This record gives sequence, C-alpha cells and structure tokens, in this order.
Amino acid sequence: MTPGDKAVIRKKTMKALATSFLILLALVGAIRAQDLPQLRAAVLQIGTVNWELETILQNGLDRKHGFELTVLPYADNGATRLAVEGGAADMAVADWIWVARQRAAGKDYVFIPYSRAVGGVVVPNDSPAGTLQDLAGGKIGIAGGPLDKSWLILRAYAQQQYGLDLKAQTQQVFGAPPLIYKSAQRGDLAGAVNFWHFLAKMKANGMRQLLSVQEASIALGLDPDTPLLGYYFKGSYLAQHPGLAQSFYDASRDAKQYLATSDDAWEAIRPRMNSGSDTEFEQLKVDWLAGIPARGPVDRNEVDRILALMSRLGGVDLVGQATTVPDGLFADVK
Repeated sequence: MTPGDKAVIRKKTMKALATSFLILLALVGAIRAQDLPQLRAAVLQIGTVNWELETILQNGLDRKHGFELTVLPYADNGATRLAVEGGAADMAVADWIWVARQRAAGKDYVFIPYSRAVGGVVVPNDSPAGTLQDLAGGKIGIAGGPLDKSWLILRAYAQQQYGLDLKAQTQQVFGAPPLIYKSAQRGDLAGAVNFWHFLAKMKANGMRQLLSVQEASIALGLDPDTPLLGYYFKGSYLAQHPGLAQSFYDASRDAKQYLATSDDAWEAIRPRMNSGSDTEFEQLKVDWLAGIPARGPVDRNEVDRILALMSRLGGVDLVGQATTVPDGLFADVK
C-alpha cells in the first residue's frame, strides 16, 4: 500500500468518525428534547401575550430553562379556558381575580404574574374634558362589559374624588374592544374605556388619556404595581413537573428583559403586533413595557385589598365565592 493510499484511508476514516459523532450528538439532542417537559400554551390568536411567548421561542428561552413551549392559538378566551380545563393545553392567560374565582369554586388553578398593564379612559384630543366630572351626562364606551375591572375602579375613583356616580350620571355603551375603538374614532363617544393595547392605538390616532386606572388605583390607596394579568396552570400539572413554575417564570422574565433592551427584539415580533403605523407601533411598545411588573412574589395583603374592592363593586357576579384570596393561588416564584 502506497503512502498515498494510506492518506486516503485515513481521510475517509476521519470523515466517517466525524459523521458518526454528529449523528450521535443529534440523537442525544433528540433524547434530551423528548425528556423536556412539554408546555402547551392556549392563547388568543391575536393576543398580546403572543409577543412575549414568541420572544421566548425565537430566543430559545424555553429550552434554556428546561422545558419545551408550544403555542396553541384559539379564537376566543372561552376556548382557551376550555382547552386548559379539558387537558388540551397546560396554560392560558387571565387576570388573577378570575383565577381566584375559579380556585374558590374548587379548581386547582395556580397563577404566575405576567403584566400589570391596565386600561383607562380616553377622550378626543379636542374634548374640553379635564376630569371624569366633565363626562357627566355624556356617553361612555366600555369594553369588557359592566364588570370590567377598569370600569369598576374608575367608578370607585369618581365616587371618592367627586361624589360622582359614573354609572348613574353617564350613558354606558358596552361592546367588544374593536367596536369601542371604532365608535370613539368616529366621535360617537364622550369618552372610552378600553383594553390597554386598544387604548395605545387610540392614543396614537387622535385621542388623549383623561385618566389611567393606575392613577385611579393610587388615589384609592391601592398598589399600582400589583400585576393583574398572568399565566394560570392546573396545580396538578405543576405537581407533575416540579420546578417548572419557576423555570417558566424565569423564561418570561428573560423575554421581558430582551424586549426592554433590544429594538431588534421588537422588530422580530412586529408582524404579530397588528400596528397600522409606526406611531401605533411605538405607542404599543411604550405601553407594553410600562406594564412590566417588578420581579418577585405577589403581595398577598395588597391583592386582598383589591379583591375586597372588586367584591364590593362587582359582587358575586364578579368574584363568585372568592371573598378573600384562596390559599395557593399564587405560584411560589421569585
């Protein structure tokens, strides 16, 4: 055998070993991926929570923290809730008051904080209104129905600050967020209460904020930093996957950090944001970032105070049997 033949053989052997090594690495990776807990998130197809979940997926933050995330889009909130209840999904998004109501009714749902973004009331830019008092006798559009939490807090604020019964002294028009948005843009309303992302678009398109729920909460002695929205899981699911609550929370916080510090992270999710203009895009960014809660556990005393107010204003139709915060409602994350 010539030296040239030996060199060829060595080259072929090294190539075969390298190929075998790569195959072995792929097999190990596949095995590890199969071992990761599978977390299925039921979300609204156009929900803003997709911005954070997409950031988690695009940056591999789920695998970094030891789980594999799958996002399952649904048409409405009712469908996401049925998915979790029926076992088709492991997680969905809701406010903690709703989750507390479910837990008080016997469901073992557990809440992990996501956002403190809240609504407010906006008026046309040329409106003479300076306070809620100036809306008396006018028509207010309200997304979310008569038990909308923002509407209830604004009512409590108006009563405390001005002795004004907003419900009795205004005409309310209830409707879906897009309908309230369109009605306000047409000038059909003296003021509008809408979900935070619709308010962002309204502010970007010729309306101004008269009062935020955050400002009203402070005046009522509530802590505006208390997160309202969160991810909820079945407690039994979390028990089957010890440590997953903290792992998911860590991935969520990492995604928030990406979005708080990187313009590229926002550009990556811009197609999901349904922003009609650069102005809308920038306002949505600002308001989403303003809703990031402080890291750490939820203050049980503060949420008890908020729940007491919601119970007083909304009664059993809003809080059900949850007159106090049920034990075990909030996951032990830090």
